[in-house]
Amino acid sequence: MSDDDARAGRGPGGRRSGGDRAAPTVPLTLQKDAAPGPGTGGDLEQDTSASAYTPGGDDGGRAGRFWSTRRLPATVVAAVLLAATGLLLYDVVVVRLGGPGMAWRRTLAEEFATRPLDDVWVRVGAAVAVVLGLWLLTGALTPGLRGLLPMRRDTPDVRAGLERDAAALVLRDRAMEVAGVQGARVKVGRRRVRARAQAHFRELDEVRTELDSALGDGIRRLGVARRHRLSVRVRRPKR
Repeated sequence: MSDDDARAGRGPGGRRSGGDRAAPTVPLTLQKDAAPGPGTGGDLEQDTSASAYTPGGDDGGRAGRFWSTRRLPATVVAAVLLAATGLLLYDVVVVRLGGPGMAWRRTLAEEFATRPLDDVWVRVGAAVAVVLGLWLLTGALTPGLRGLLPMRRDTPDVRAGLERDAAALVLRDRAMEVAGVQGARVKVGRRRVRARAQAHFRELDEVRTELDSALGDGIRRLGVARRHRLSVRVRRPKR
């Protein structure tokens, strides 16, 4: 072995030593759920597929959904409770000082004491109270912000999100770059990406295969944390 080979880290025969090996690449995996069939011909000729995208690499931390602050519901509830509590406190103070109570409180107490439980207005009031309670519980226990997709956390101290409309626009642009695609619509949900395209030339199987590859790569480059399933549908434009 020559001195040049030794300085370059080569072993006998001119091969590079194991410490200088190139890092292996992680391929994109698209798991096919069902084998698509050939097109049927005519204006409604179409081909469908469904793929599951598996992102590579480590997330670097749990990427949960973003929680909405819900300022408007909290403001409305606080204002209503403040007004009702203040009015009731004022009436109680007036009664304690020897004055007459407000007419609305006397009427409400009389209605509660005399009106039966199967009355229509009692049922309506109970239904409204139940709906409002469920609305408040849903707002308190669910994160909200359904239009914001959490992205992979490469750094535990940094959280990022991507709007679903922006992600759909990016994927639509990638779909339009595929040869043969005349028009495309992409809808990004929380768990699935649906793409609908029209191909005015080329075989539908070829267009669908390239769309699978292009959109799968586009989903990977978006960097979202959730594994989205990909559904692609290609058809001929109407004449």
